[in-house]
Amino acid sequence: MAQSEVAQLRQQIVEEYEAMKRGLSGLKLGSAKHAFIDARMKRVDGYHNQLSQHVGEQDATMAICELYVQVIG
Repeated sequence: MAQSEVAQLRQQIVEEYEAMKRGLSGLKLGSAKHAFIDARMKRVDGYHNQLSQHVGEQDATMAICELYVQVIG
């Protein structure tokens, strides 16, 4: 397993969640806000797929959930 790749993926997920959190509290309204959040979630899904290749599906899903709670909490 490439530990640095896993760490990089985790950091990218955190950055997407932080962008989502800022988007939720920002001035965007309605469909623009939904599109913004949807785009971020799609990126996280892609990172989840990549992470699954390194640590397995179950551990990747757990990491995604833990990071979500940590950032959005």
